[in-house]
Amino acid sequence: MLKSLLIENYALIEKLDISFDEGLTIITGETGAGKSILLGALGLILGQRADSKVLYNPQKKCIIEGTFSIEQLNLEELFFENELDYESPAIFRREINPQGKSRAFINDTPVTLNIMKDIAERLIDIHSQHQNLLVGRSAFRYSIIDAFAGLQLNEFRNKFQKLTQIRKELEQLRESEKQTRSELDYLEFQYDELYKAQLNAEEFSEIESELEILEHASEIKQNLEKADFLLQTGSENILSLLSEVTGIFRALEKYSSRYADLHQRLISSEIEIKDISHEIAAVKEDVSIDPGRAGELQQRYDLLQKLLHKHAAADMEELISIRDEFRKKIDGFESLEQNIEQLEQKYRDLEQKLIAEAMNISKIRKNAVSGLQEQISSILRELSMPKGRFIISHTPSPQLHSNGADDFTFLFSANPGSEPRELTRIASGGELSRLMLAMKSVVSLKNLLPTIIFDEIDTGVSGEIGFKMGDILERIARNMQVISITHLPQVAAKGNRHFIVYKETEDDATKTHIKKVEEKHRVIEIAKMLGGENPSESVLQTAEELIQKQSIHKN
Repeated sequence: MLKSLLIENYALIEKLDISFDEGLTIITGETGAGKSILLGALGLILGQRADSKVLYNPQKKCIIEGTFSIEQLNLEELFFENELDYESPAIFRREINPQGKSRAFINDTPVTLNIMKDIAERLIDIHSQHQNLLVGRSAFRYSIIDAFAGLQLNEFRNKFQKLTQIRKELEQLRESEKQTRSELDYLEFQYDELYKAQLNAEEFSEIESELEILEHASEIKQNLEKADFLLQTGSENILSLLSEVTGIFRALEKYSSRYADLHQRLISSEIEIKDISHEIAAVKEDVSIDPGRAGELQQRYDLLQKLLHKHAAADMEELISIRDEFRKKIDGFESLEQNIEQLEQKYRDLEQKLIAEAMNISKIRKNAVSGLQEQISSILRELSMPKGRFIISHTPSPQLHSNGADDFTFLFSANPGSEPRELTRIASGGELSRLMLAMKSVVSLKNLLPTIIFDEIDTGVSGEIGFKMGDILERIARNMQVISITHLPQVAAKGNRHFIVYKETEDDATKTHIKKVEEKHRVIEIAKMLGGENPSESVLQTAEELIQKQSIHKN
C-alpha cells in the first residue's frame, strides 16, 4: 500500500507531501490543475525515465520519494536477490540533478531503474487515460487474460529471450560459415601448397650456402689441393721446418723460462697446423663438381623464393607462420560447423521445452477465457450495457512468441443484433471507459496488488453510469487501496477521503498544490463539481444527498 508521496522541485510542484490510507481515495481538480503531474512524479519511483526538463527550479535537484507498506507481500526473496534490505515500510526514491542525471534508491541502497521497476510492479498498478487506447494491443490483452488466469510468464519469457538470443547467434554463425565456406577452397589450396613444400626455418640459408659452394666447386677444390700440397709436400714443408724449430727450443728451454714459453707455443702451433692439414684433406674430398645436385638445389631454391614472394613473407619463419594461419582458419571452419550443430541442437531442445510450456499456458488460458468473458459482461450489465457482448477470440499462433503460442482478439458489440467486432474500432470513449473498468475490476483481485490507481477511468460517462462506476471502484477498494483521479461527483462522493489539486500564481510563478478536503467541507467540493464555483442551494442539497447516500452504504 502507498502510505505517502513526497515531491520536491518537479514540474509545477515546489514541494508536496501527501499521506494516503486504505480504501478509496479520491483526487479531483480543474483541468490543467496538475493531477497528471502527480502520476508523472509517481511514475519516476516506479522506474520511468526522466530528464532535467521536469525540474521546477532548474538550479536544484528533484526528489520523489514514495513510502510503501510491504508486509505480507512475499517480497523478501526479491529484495534478497537484489541485495536490498527488506524493511517495511519500504522507501523508493528518485533524484534528478540539474544536469539531467538520475539516481534511484530503495531503502537508501542505489539500484538500477530496471530493479526499481521490477519491484514496483509488485506494489502498484496505474491505469492512466492512454491505456484505453492500448486496449487493442496484444500486450494489454495478454496482461488481462493472464492476470485473470493467475499466470506468471516471467520464467517463460526469460527462456524465450534466451531462445531468441540463440537464434540470432545461429544466424551470425551461419553467415560466418557461408563467408568462410566460399574461402575454404582457397585456404585449403594455399595450405596444401605450403604444407607439401615441407618448410624449414633454416633450409633457405643452408641452400644458399651449398649453392654458393657448388657454383665455385672447381676453384674451391683447386685451392684446397694447393693448400694441402704446400702443407704436406712442399719443397719447404712447413710442418718439417716447424718440427725442427721446435726441437731447437726443446734444447734451450732449460736455460730460460722465456725459451720454455716459446717452446710450448711452438708445440701448440705444430699441433694446430697438423689439425688444419688433416681438415683441409677432409674438406677437399667433400667438394665435388655435381651439376645434378646444383640443379636440384636451384629448383628448391626457386620454389622457396616463389612462395616467399607470393605470400609477401620476409623470411622462412614468416612463411611458416602464414602456413600455420591457413591451417588455423581451416580448423576454425571445422570448429564452426561443430558449434553450429551444437547450437542447433540446443535451440531445438529449448524450443521443444517452450512449445510444451506454451501448450500448457494455452490450456490454462482457454479454461479461464469463458469465466473472464462472463465476469466482464456481468459488470458491463451493471454499467448500463445490458445488451453488450464482450468476446475473447482465440487462435493458435503460427509460431512461438514471448507470450506463448496464442493470439487473442477482444471483440465487442454494444447493441443487440450487431456482430461483435474488434472493440477499438467500434467502441466509443464512454464504452471503452466502462470496458476498461470492467476488466480492471475483474483482474484486480487476481493480481493481488496492494494498490491500484485509476486516472479518469470515468472519461466519457455521466449520470447513473457514474454512480455505478463509483460502486465498482468502492467494491474494489474493499480488498485493496484504490486511488481514483476523477471529474465525476458521483464517483468523488464514494471516497473515504478526498484531495483537491489546484494551481496558484505567486510572484509571477505558477505552482501546483494539493490539499485534503475535511469531512465538513466535502459537500461544498462535491457541489462545485456538480454546479460550478458558486453552487446553488439545490446543488448543495444534491451534493449532501450523494455523500449521505455513500455514508449509509458504508454503514
